[in-house]
Amino acid sequence: MTTIDIDALLDDPESRVIVCCGSGGVGKTTTAAALALRAAERGRQTVVLTIDPARRLAQALGLRELGNHPKQVQVEGFEPKGELWAMMLDMRRTFDDMVRVHAGPERAEQLLKNPFYQTISTSFSGTQEYMAMEKLGQLAATGDWDLIIVDTPPSRSALDFLDAPTRLSSALDGRMIRLLTGPAKAGGWGLRKVVNAGFSMFAKAVSTIIGGQLLTDASAFMQAFDSMFGGFRERARKTAELLRSSGTSFLVVAAPEPDALREASYFVERLSSESMPLAGLIANRTHPVLASLSGAEALAAAETLQNAPLAEAVLRLHADRVGLAAREERLLARFTRAHPEVALARVPALAGDVHDLDGLRDIGVKLAG
Repeated sequence: MTTIDIDALLDDPESRVIVCCGSGGVGKTTTAAALALRAAERGRQTVVLTIDPARRLAQALGLRELGNHPKQVQVEGFEPKGELWAMMLDMRRTFDDMVRVHAGPERAEQLLKNPFYQTISTSFSGTQEYMAMEKLGQLAATGDWDLIIVDTPPSRSALDFLDAPTRLSSALDGRMIRLLTGPAKAGGWGLRKVVNAGFSMFAKAVSTIIGGQLLTDASAFMQAFDSMFGGFRERARKTAELLRSSGTSFLVVAAPEPDALREASYFVERLSSESMPLAGLIANRTHPVLASLSGAEALAAAETLQNAPLAEAVLRLHADRVGLAAREERLLARFTRAHPEVALARVPALAGDVHDLDGLRDIGVKLAG
């Protein structure tokens, strides 16, 4: 089993983007922040992009809040060799900024005020994942940082953000949306022609579900959106290229639990099929045994004790810990047998939440082994 050389990854000047990914609730956000802090202290000009709406990351970095644009972390006593910047994705503002860039001032205002746009910019499937990748592209284009660390969105599948640019682009360019929203679109097969062709029940159902006013808004949106659609797709293509470039590395974060490791296994296979560079798996919140006493020995000793409830409780707790560690090792061994080429790093579970730079620094030390 190969161990991930985290410091070599962070120090390599060719390493420009590190993407932390995995299923929800496995510690991606904290891992990304800890990596960014360690990279800055080792001399890199680093920015971390987080998707987590919780404020705990901002507090851990000593900031009142994080916004949609990078903010430098400047805390008394924190004097890294490089620089550390941080930001939290604002999905709606990122979408608005993209519209302004691609549509021009007059048409941008039309789009931004459109009710259909206001709906899809916050609730359309894949929007958050797409905007995370859009923001990554923006940060890379500035050249202000030599290392960008990305915390991917919490979603049902760790793969969603890989598919989001294509999925959102296809949906907004899809024949069904054009059929429903633009009478002059889709080769002339607009809603009126569908109705005239005898699909009045279909049209009535659509109007009932979507609403007649929303159809009108959607039609106006698609007509205005047409002018910027080429730019939208081009940005998606460039971001996909960035994710496949030699300067990008993926770290899959997983808890030592069956569901999380199953998701991680699927993701490793997907990254391989997409020719995306995988740096390794971070097994987060593991429970290593810190004493040489076996579980059986601890239980046997606990049985012999009399009038020593505290010592008995400690021995039984140790036995439980030994059992948990053995279970985690079996799960990780199963993963490494299936993916022997994947390097591994372990991060022990902490007693409490990370709430300051010292906590993040401690995780960085554990990540580096």
